[in-house]
Amino acid sequence: MRIRAQVAMVMNLDKCIGCHTCSVTCKQTWTNREGTEYVWFNNVETKPGIGYPKHYEDQERWKGGWKLDAKGRLVLLSGGRVKRLSRIFANPDLPTLEDYYEPATFDKDVLVDAPAGLTDTPVKRPRSALTGEPMSLEWGANWEDGLGGAHERAGTDPNLTAMDPEAAARVKFEFEKTFMFHLPRICEHCLNPACVSACPSGAMYKREEDGIVLVDQDRCRGWRMCVSACPYKKVYVNHATGKAEKCTFCFPRIEAGQPTICSETCVGRLRYLGLVFYDEDAVLAAASVEDERELLAAQRDVFLDPHDPETVRLATEAGLPEEWILAAQASPVWRLISEYRIALPLHPEYRTLPMVWYVPPLSPVLDAVGAAGRDDTDADDVFHTIRDLRIPVEYLAELFTAGDADAVAGVLMKLAAMRSYMRARTLDGTVAEEICDAVGMPGERIEAMYRLLAIAKYDERYVIPAAYTKAAAELEAQAASTSDCSLDCAGGPGMTEPAALVSRRSDGRIGLSIDPAGAS
Repeated sequence: MRIRAQVAMVMNLDKCIGCHTCSVTCKQTWTNREGTEYVWFNNVETKPGIGYPKHYEDQERWKGGWKLDAKGRLVLLSGGRVKRLSRIFANPDLPTLEDYYEPATFDKDVLVDAPAGLTDTPVKRPRSALTGEPMSLEWGANWEDGLGGAHERAGTDPNLTAMDPEAAARVKFEFEKTFMFHLPRICEHCLNPACVSACPSGAMYKREEDGIVLVDQDRCRGWRMCVSACPYKKVYVNHATGKAEKCTFCFPRIEAGQPTICSETCVGRLRYLGLVFYDEDAVLAAASVEDERELLAAQRDVFLDPHDPETVRLATEAGLPEEWILAAQASPVWRLISEYRIALPLHPEYRTLPMVWYVPPLSPVLDAVGAAGRDDTDADDVFHTIRDLRIPVEYLAELFTAGDADAVAGVLMKLAAMRSYMRARTLDGTVAEEICDAVGMPGERIEAMYRLLAIAKYDERYVIPAAYTKAAAELEAQAASTSDCSLDCAGGPGMTEPAALVSRRSDGRIGLSIDPAGAS
């Protein structure tokens, strides 16, 4: 057994209001440079919808993630080394800018410099942020937000097409009958990252100390195999430098014991950060489970209980500082994933073992109970209504449990039980023992889960130890070795001239071509 520490995140989707504050602050912090106009390390999607980039969940098209071969071995869906080598200069499994969106700017000077006395109101028209040419706005990173575009395209949501036709028929896009919820997404910083395995130059790597997946900008050669291999499409190419870039989990802040910028600025306070201990030797076996619906349980089994004396002993022998062990024991992520078991991974069937988990959204339960003619004060009636909620359980199952609706229903029952239990405590002070028995959780644990989900303080939601004390001098020396951030240098690291050309094809689509001299 080899014990490792992983910085992980859980998001409570019940609390996401779709304000996009996390996306904007992340954009301003990490991707406000030339070449990243279309890049969003953090984006918030509206579900149902086809997402950003378009249909990124359709792995039959993009060949992202892992699969089991005929012998039960784990292999990349994008192919082996020989296949990737044959496509190193012409990779067909890449999203185009049309799949992302063409970023736009506006002629604001038209309004500022407009002469007085005009009979017509001046209008600022959109122009491409890449070519400067006039354009029409047809898509964006959050085009479906608030169902603005869902009725046109969301019927092709890969999660809907994978559902049973009878269940899929329950998803309506008429205004009066539809549902929506927001899904914030960042890099999953997986335990078994496909992007790292697919990188020919070894530029993608997973840090041993905290599990954060990063890109070595000096080693990256712009082969883009990582873009194809990532099933979440959270690796991007900077078209100005020809380098791959991705979410860094704000590792400079993590090293200082601070939360990521998206967590810090989250208006809904829906994000939780903490450490998880896991057995590195068990990762391959967990990702190789034959039945996709068993992947959730297999990944949970990889995690180690930080309160177990044996785990503490192994962590100490592995050289983990005491403060890291204490942080793992106080981790809200551990409690939500393994203790309360209400957090679920995004698309476990990709077999990357993602480390950004979600508490699924719970539709208005009492309204559904009343509409069904049941008693909203009866726990059994509430539980029996779970499968009749506005957001179909089958849809959530396609997102979070590889189609296992029972697993999602179990989580929703716990959340509904927590609401019913706390309502009884608040109204008349009674303890609803029957609710505790129904979900197999004592009242004290339900109240602790309620506190964490609803009213947790800042230091309860973000439990992050500072970087290794023994590595402090090394980190300081690394920071002092250059006067600039490598990404802020002209042309990027190792690039004295722009390594990519932006051109508009004859069909109107934007092409990004790598300069061979810069990609060698």
